[in-house]
Amino acid sequence: MQNYINLWAKTVKTGIIKSNLIPMIAALMLALYTYELSFVEHIPTIIYAFVGSAFIIGAAGIFNNLYDRDIDAVMKRTKLRPTVTGELSIRSILIVGILLLVLGLGILLLTTPLAAFLGFLGVFFYVVPYTMWTKRRTIWNTEVGSISGAMPPLIGWAAVAPDIWHPAAWALFIIMVIWQMPHFYAIAIRKKDDYAAAKIPMLPVIKSARRTYIQTNIYLILLMFTSFLFLPLSWGLTLSSLILGGIWLWISFVGYRQMDEKIWANKMFAYSLIYMTAVFATVIIYASVGLIF
Repeated sequence: MQNYINLWAKTVKTGIIKSNLIPMIAALMLALYTYELSFVEHIPTIIYAFVGSAFIIGAAGIFNNLYDRDIDAVMKRTKLRPTVTGELSIRSILIVGILLLVLGLGILLLTTPLAAFLGFLGVFFYVVPYTMWTKRRTIWNTEVGSISGAMPPLIGWAAVAPDIWHPAAWALFIIMVIWQMPHFYAIAIRKKDDYAAAKIPMLPVIKSARRTYIQTNIYLILLMFTSFLFLPLSWGLTLSSLILGGIWLWISFVGYRQMDEKIWANKMFAYSLIYMTAVFATVIIYASVGLIF
């Protein structure tokens, strides 16, 4: 039974679900605080947003696994996925993926139509423009994929707010967009041989580690500037985001000069997780304290 559960966990990519729910909750909590809405009155909405988002993210992971099973078979880190090994039937996986998508969108619809629409856009961008089109064709696949990866904050915000045009909502969205480039570039260097074997045109595979390093720093500088979108709401959020981004840029500058490229990539990957967790945890704490007091 436990093995069966583990197989489905790999198929829906539970790690990605968990990591994407954090910014979704952060944006939802920040919207509650920004518009002075009651947390208690919105508990059902929060539950719907949480469950609906988890379902559609799981569905997107399933569709990605199904489409990519040919290249997953030649990559060390993905060759044991159930879609490759056959431990779960393709038909069963497809049915579950469709059910998760329909149920997820239906549950998000219980929050607002806009949240459900944004959820649909997130799945669409992940499956079609990213997985089916750019992933195997261009070094800009990471940029295209970042759009879907940044939808959770907008979904969370739209679940409770009257619109998504507040600068803080877009700060969270843009931070998620830009964050993904240094994060996935680091993965691409760490797993460069895998991507080369699968003929996936990741930046360090087609260009070089040096080009990847330069492009990473450009995005990190942009990430720091994005912090100022928090200014209309909070100096604290602005400064914390700015400092965390500055530390990341410092790690990149110093680390690249002192380390082997894969060691640099490992440290960049590790800090990318710290950065995302810290930024969105700060947002959740800030909003929670504001709601209480």
